[in-house]
Amino acid sequence: MTQSIHHSMQAPYDAIIAVLQDYFDGLYHSDTTRLRRVFHANATYSCATEAPLVHMDMPTYFAIVDKRPAPASRGEKRRDRIAAIQFAGAVTAFAHVECAIGPRFCTDFLTFIHVENRWQVIAKVFHYDLIS
Repeated sequence: MTQSIHHSMQAPYDAIIAVLQDYFDGLYHSDTTRLRRVFHANATYSCATEAPLVHMDMPTYFAIVDKRPAPASRGEKRRDRIAAIQFAGAVTAFAHVECAIGPRFCTDFLTFIHVENRWQVIAKVFHYDLIS
């Protein structure tokens, strides 16, 4: 019995980790094909580190990613880290992750929903510090 309970809890956790790996790889390689698998089509992207608030939809965000040089192309060191994953029921989760892109070290709060038979990010809210 314990094994089936553990398995039922472990499967969504493992699925979120797999999506986060796609997320980190998509950012590192500026790969919007991969990022489109991670983000729900109606997801939002927000950052209040500097005024004014940055808030955009996925088409706007993906256009920016498509234009920026990939961190991989510059040989940047990867600083991907999953700090925490939490679940609120069977179809809602939250991940606190960190990564670096260019001069920015980002702390990302990613809200996940399980729809269309898979986990997808519905909201990304992040803060960044400049790497010295």
